Amino acid sequence: MRPRSPEPLFWTLFGAGGMLAALVGPALVLILGLPFPPGALEYATLRGAMGHPLVALGLGVNVGLWLFHAAHRILHTLYDLGVPHAPWLPRVCYGGATAGTLAALGVALAWVLQ
Repeated sequence: MRPRSPEPLFWTLFGAGGMLAALVGPALVLILGLPFPPGALEYATLRGAMGHPLVALGLGVNVGLWLFHAAHRILHTLYDLGVPHAPWLPRVCYGGATAGTLAALGVALAWVLQ
C-alpha cells in the first residue's frame, strides 16, 4: 500500500491563501491607504488595535496562509521550469512557510501580551 501524500493539505492551504490574498489583501490596502484624519495612523493608535487578540490572530493567520500560497506557487513554478523533483525541495518551500507562519503568530502573540 502506498503511503498517503500530504499534497491535498498543501492544495487546501494554497487555495485558502489565494482566496485571502484576493479578498483580504486589497481590503487591507484600501483601509490602510485611505487618507485618514491626522493622528489616525500613528503608532499608538495602530498599536492599540494590534493589541486586540482577534486582530492579531487574524493578521497572523492571514500572513501564514499567504506564505503557504506563495510556497506552493514557488514549488510548482520550479517544477514547471524543469527543476527535478528532489525530496528536499518541498521541505524547503513548505518548511519556510511553516517557519514564517510560526514567526507571524509569535509576533501576534507578543503584541497581545505586551
